[in-house]
Amino acid sequence: MSASEKDLGGKFEVDLDLYRSLKKAGQADDIKYTLDYQAIYETVYDCTKNNKFYLVEALAEKIARTIIELYEVDRLIVRVRKPHAPVKGVLDTVEVEVERCKTDYV
Repeated sequence: MSASEKDLGGKFEVDLDLYRSLKKAGQADDIKYTLDYQAIYETVYDCTKNNKFYLVEALAEKIARTIIELYEVDRLIVRVRKPHAPVKGVLDTVEVEVERCKTDYV
């Protein structure tokens, strides 16, 4: 990581796969039985903006732990990409993927 990246931070892309039963939400057509996607987006945004990490692995872990602790999610997959990572060579992005469930944080 270059000195400017440490000072200014880097750009990241985050994907989430969230797993929980949505049967009740689908049957009732009621938002109270599903996930609050806006709140989850804001949580991920806070994780990326209010913390400093040297590794994309650490950012992915922070996001996973926070989402599992705050929301009724049984399991999730977090992908964090760093476009134009400072790696010598021809590549588009660096990406890590972590899969976690509630029991990982007991």
